[in-house]
Amino acid sequence: MANSIDKLSRDRNFCVIMAGGVGSRFWPESRNSRPKQFLDFFGTGQSLIQMTVNRFRELVPVENILIVTNVLYRDTILEQLPELKPEQILCEPARRNTAPCVAYAVSHISGIMGRRLGVKSIAEVDWSDPASHANIIVAPSDHLILREDKFIETLKVGLAHVAEHDSLLTLGMRPTRPETGYGYIQLDNIEQKRENAVLPVKTFTEKPNAELAKVFYESGEFLWNSGIFLWNIRAIRKAFRAHQPSIADVFKRGDELMNTPEEETFIQEMFPTCPNISLDYGIMEKASDVRVIYADFGWSDLGTWGSLYDLGTKDEHRNVSLHGNTMFYESNGNVVTLPDGNLAVIEGLQDMIVAQNDNVLLICRKQNEQSIRQIVADVDNKFGNQYA
Repeated sequence: MANSIDKLSRDRNFCVIMAGGVGSRFWPESRNSRPKQFLDFFGTGQSLIQMTVNRFRELVPVENILIVTNVLYRDTILEQLPELKPEQILCEPARRNTAPCVAYAVSHISGIMGRRLGVKSIAEVDWSDPASHANIIVAPSDHLILREDKFIETLKVGLAHVAEHDSLLTLGMRPTRPETGYGYIQLDNIEQKRENAVLPVKTFTEKPNAELAKVFYESGEFLWNSGIFLWNIRAIRKAFRAHQPSIADVFKRGDELMNTPEEETFIQEMFPTCPNISLDYGIMEKASDVRVIYADFGWSDLGTWGSLYDLGTKDEHRNVSLHGNTMFYESNGNVVTLPDGNLAVIEGLQDMIVAQNDNVLLICRKQNEQSIRQIVADVDNKFGNQYA
């Protein structure tokens, strides 16, 4: 492929894959014991996390790929990704959202770079020294990319940018509807909007309500926040010190322990003391030099049943049957998934989610899919964790 990355720069590229979520909006298919990132939704023979790791191989050496996850999923990851070593699985002892997750990975990579430079403590590293330079891609484990060739092309543009600039960079996708389930990025100059352009960001907005999402969509000034980020190690370390000093201070205490056998014990003790805060809110909304690449590579974050419906093969009445066998009568716009070998006969349903997995059957209006997370909480409150 054109613009190939030379070996030296490739060895300085790292990829952090966030894989600690439960995916409760995909309940009951996604459960605590086997969240959506470990499932094969499309019958390809690969789970979402396997697909994610594979798409980064051209840009990042496999030994530089790190998975940050809940300790409950360590064995599942090693089973699905046998090419990774146990030390590449960074286990969070508690769920603290994406900012502490990324801070942990950055601290671990800092330890790797420190060992490469032959220093005992991260505190001894001069991050302005070109020898300490590293580029970091941060990505969720459960996204679908339809045009992986264009995705790689976009990431090469991003890596080239962060190799030369201390920007915090994210990938922004053109909205196709007023979606309340995504964050939004407002462009500072929409006249410069073209594919793979690196543009200044005016504002970040967390998931808006329906009315505001409609305004964003119709304005043409906003992109969906893909949740895929790029930066160099110097820039992100500086950003945490400036905007989340309490998190930076937690990991500073482990400067001599990162990338050593003592790291895991330190994380067990100190990680739970981090605040529960997202990367978007904790860092990206506060930082001054934030950029976005306007990208178009066929992206879905697969966050809801509706996203699977949009991607699924539809019959003449707009029904989608993902797994199992379904017969539809006078029904339109439904999405149905069943255990293999099971049959559902659907009569008179319109725009519904019908999902059966193990001991749970969910029947829910598609338009109310954002409420599934609350439904799961209600089920847990009533029945304990037997359906989690």
